[in-house]
Amino acid sequence: MSTLTIDQPAATSKTSTAYLSALFIICFVSSVLGGSVSTLMSVYLPVVVKDLQGALKPDELNSVSGFINALFIFGWAIGGFTWGVISDRIGRKKALLCAIGCYGLFTVLTGFMPQWAGLVVCRFMSGFGVGGELVVAFTLLSEVWPEKSKAIITGILSIAFPVGIFSAGAINYVVPLWREGFFIGVIPVTMALIGAFVIKESAVWVNHKQQPQAGANKLFAPANRRNVILGSLMFGTMLIGLWAIFSWMPTWVQSLFTTDAPKQRGLSMMFLGMGGLAGGFFSGWLVNLMGLRKSMMLCFVVCTALSFILFKTNSTFSPIIYGEIAVMALFFGASQGVLSSYIPQLFHTGIRATATGFCFNVGRLFTATAVLFIGVLVTTLGGYGNAIFIFSLVFVLGLIVMFFVKDKTGTANVSEINILADNN
Repeated sequence: MSTLTIDQPAATSKTSTAYLSALFIICFVSSVLGGSVSTLMSVYLPVVVKDLQGALKPDELNSVSGFINALFIFGWAIGGFTWGVISDRIGRKKALLCAIGCYGLFTVLTGFMPQWAGLVVCRFMSGFGVGGELVVAFTLLSEVWPEKSKAIITGILSIAFPVGIFSAGAINYVVPLWREGFFIGVIPVTMALIGAFVIKESAVWVNHKQQPQAGANKLFAPANRRNVILGSLMFGTMLIGLWAIFSWMPTWVQSLFTTDAPKQRGLSMMFLGMGGLAGGFFSGWLVNLMGLRKSMMLCFVVCTALSFILFKTNSTFSPIIYGEIAVMALFFGASQGVLSSYIPQLFHTGIRATATGFCFNVGRLFTATAVLFIGVLVTTLGGYGNAIFIFSLVFVLGLIVMFFVKDKTGTANVSEINILADNN
């Protein structure tokens, strides 16, 4: 019989504040740029289509948009898992820098593509790199950051991607030509090169590699299986509900009016975005106050309740809808920070990035597929309000899952204590 030893978090306390600050800046900025890259095609799509294919009817444009966005999300999901595996094999530093360089390089190449085939490949590979950057950045910070402030810094990092989504509009405003807009990929490529001289390998990962443990480094090994399933359900249920609400909110708001309502649609999305950013930023303090498990349960309860109130009790528009959206978005954002802190702690070093990547992205495969069938889903489910509410019922499943998990607050890789290896 053999056991897995606990990683030694004490090493992180010796890490200088200057280095931690530099590492956080690289992770945060690269995540912001990942958010920008993920949204750029949606922002520029009308002019891209006109340049490559000529004028299209609105329904044809929507189909092209759905196809390209779905491919990006598929790339993101596959990349999140693949780079997690790579990170556990070759190290956090190399994997992070390669993932950043990957999405930066293919973003630049997107601007040079003369035909759809090349553009689609570049978008898939950009998503592949973005998915990897997000997983490895959270994994690396979870291993090197001091325990006392880890939840806070992880929560702040969780808002980087949505900040990037909003900044994509600014890029379009400053750079109206779509090919030049995609040259923003030069920045992450440069950051990857700089990071090669700044970032250090995780001492926790190095120690693990020097003392490899047999039997528990497989994703669905008995020691990991339960946490993989629970982690995937936790993140996946919140992701599916969040995606449905963010994607369909403007159209649902419009359905409450008989005439065009651009102001109300815009304000609704602003409240949705601001609430999400605020929730992510303050999620670390919520975790320190309530613990990881109770914080996540609260997020699921509030999101479930607000989904019912918002989409089943509002048949006409009123200003109170803005408040309901903001409160729901606040706990959306908080959930992302809480989960980003919680899930890496479920697994030991040898499988941490692989399992985190799987949990973060398995639900994304579902959302990517749904993107291709938005019109059919809305028709089948009886309108946007019903469609959003039915999708949001996954929050109930997420809440049920939380009754089967343990709180990790104040622990350092508890899952590594006395895990029995099967093949002794």
